[in-house]
Amino acid sequence: MPDVSKLLAAYDAQVRDRVPELLPRGVTVERDGPLLRFLGLAGRGFVVYRDLGGLEGAELDELIARQVEVFGGRRERFEWKLHGHDLPKDLSRRLRAAGLVAEQRETIVIAPVADISVGEVRLPVGVSLREVTSRSDFERIAALEQAVWGDEDQQGWLVEMLESERSVDPDALTIVVAEAGRTVACAAWIRFEQDTEFATLWGGATLPEWRRRGIYRATVAYRARLAAERGFRYLATDASDDSRPILERLGFAAVTTTTPYVWSPSTIPAAEP
Repeated sequence: MPDVSKLLAAYDAQVRDRVPELLPRGVTVERDGPLLRFLGLAGRGFVVYRDLGGLEGAELDELIARQVEVFGGRRERFEWKLHGHDLPKDLSRRLRAAGLVAEQRETIVIAPVADISVGEVRLPVGVSLREVTSRSDFERIAALEQAVWGDEDQQGWLVEMLESERSVDPDALTIVVAEAGRTVACAAWIRFEQDTEFATLWGGATLPEWRRRGIYRATVAYRARLAAERGFRYLATDASDDSRPILERLGFAAVTTTTPYVWSPSTIPAAEP
């Protein structure tokens, strides 16, 4: 059995506040006390930190309020990713009090790459995997995500995010689609977190009519092989309640939870012209 405490410690130390060496055009990073603020990512932003350095009470409220002020001034939506082991214990309450809204909680699961990459990539008859790099394919991925999750904004920010990341550092991101003819049944990508032991898995949305056929598992195995070829030690991902059982059966271990707390400029009145 994996040592969960060691996996979590490695994740906290190497992944949580990592800043890529190459940033997409228009993206900037600012430090504000214990956290880093990413701005300008396709009209969105986020804040990350390894820990909050013991901040609590009024000082913590001021830190949260500054993020709302900065992103509000830019009319940008932003995400504060709260981990289940973050301190202080009342952080979630303070985020809500500042106007941030909790989205669906997920579970961070981690596995040694060597344990996952040995699995065979098995697909249903008529389905194939393909690495994609074009904007037209990113638009098809966004349409899939919108169909699965119902997020009308997918067509905008997701396409821009994938395209901008690929354009600035194509070696850091590989995007895969599982296709049945012209239908994108599943889409997933892997980020290679350079100068760490981790590669991180993202996406994985699958059309309802193509679920329970092993397609998602195949994308995990395929991406694990890519990570193994590059010498990464661990795979990590934020697993939904649907994907977590699949991943645990493959050998991933749950280490903590994560809940996105989101603030949007739609929650404040528009400025007067």
